[in-house]
Amino acid sequence: MAAFIDKAKVKVISGRGGNGCVAWRREKFVDKGGPAGGDGGRGGDVYFVADENMSTLLDFTYKSVFRAQDGENGKNKNCHGQGGEDIYLKVPVGVIIRDLKNGKIIADLDKHNKTVLVAKGGRGGRGNARFATAQKRSPQFCEPGEAPVERELELELKLIADVGLLGMPNAGKSSFISLISSARPKIADYPFTTLVPNLGVVKKPDGDGFIVADIPGLIEGASEGIGLGYEFLRHVQRCRFFVHIVDMSVDDPVSNYLKINHELEKYDPELIKRHQVLVLNKKDIVDENKIQSLKECFKKYDEDIFVVSCATSDGVKELLNHLFVLVDELERYEIEVEVEHDSEFDNNDDSAFNITKLNKNTYNITGGKLKRLVNVTDIKNVQQVRRLSNIMDSMGVWEKLREHGVQNDDTIIVEGVEMIYTDNYF
Repeated sequence: MAAFIDKAKVKVISGRGGNGCVAWRREKFVDKGGPAGGDGGRGGDVYFVADENMSTLLDFTYKSVFRAQDGENGKNKNCHGQGGEDIYLKVPVGVIIRDLKNGKIIADLDKHNKTVLVAKGGRGGRGNARFATAQKRSPQFCEPGEAPVERELELELKLIADVGLLGMPNAGKSSFISLISSARPKIADYPFTTLVPNLGVVKKPDGDGFIVADIPGLIEGASEGIGLGYEFLRHVQRCRFFVHIVDMSVDDPVSNYLKINHELEKYDPELIKRHQVLVLNKKDIVDENKIQSLKECFKKYDEDIFVVSCATSDGVKELLNHLFVLVDELERYEIEVEVEHDSEFDNNDDSAFNITKLNKNTYNITGGKLKRLVNVTDIKNVQQVRRLSNIMDSMGVWEKLREHGVQNDDTIIVEGVEMIYTDNYF
């Protein structure tokens, strides 16, 4: 049996864009040559895809770094480089993706085949053929490819089940799920035999089915981290309704029932409003007088009360028929996960920019399309730096700098790249 993993940290890296090419036409019987450098290919993207055939994040414990393919460099004769291959990482339905850098939830994969882009590949650099104009027929430069995007993410699984089994340790939850489904959890006569959530698929008479989740380790104080419940309480949030199994053989079954509901309410007040089916278990070892007394006590808490024995299967069939009806009647509960805007994909292709004076002789310039431009500028190439300067001039950057009082030989930092300001040059 595979281990159940419901949290994982991963690092994703998109593909680097391929560099453009500087090349020239040199063909026999062709009068005039010219620039013929092709563009670099785009880098591959990284996606997450929800897959209903997966139930755990185990795969991400063996491998935690995922890298998309880089784009190929451009070639001569105007041949473009091939784009990098995207990668699609499959995760169970119900996974929430959080950016560890800012703590924001960026995706909730709550449906089968739902796909989200988490790291976009770098753009390919343009070859020198792209920069030929009537005035400048022989550009000696190309663009480098954009750098890849690296992100550290946390994956958190919240199981999507129709029915959640509640109850104190050793109440009979594992025995019940083994009776109604093909799940085979560990069963023993001591508490905490179930250390991870168990999922079972129950077949309905019409051929359809529903999923039951056995949530382990719920005891008093579970919502505060006592026992195992704190780690697994998140898995009850998406259930349609709960089957609350109570062990009638203990001294105070009513108290146990109230303790579990109290922990649900403390963890999430909405959970206590969810419909519950109360199952009084172990009728085979409890006398009839106590059973009748408990039924009377529980009537004020719940109308759906069933008395069963998971050891002998007595009463389980009637309970199962009732569950079939509820699964059809009750809508799936959708938890509201606040997915925040993923600023990683903000469109920076605009002319807005910010100038900040860091000290007497240093100015920092950020925003707009400057970051993209700097990423595809080879600062060692004078022609490329000149081109960047011309674009910044058309954006009004130099005019604004002069309004801020910039002087010759002052340092300007454009999206992390330092330059020395000179009137004669700019």
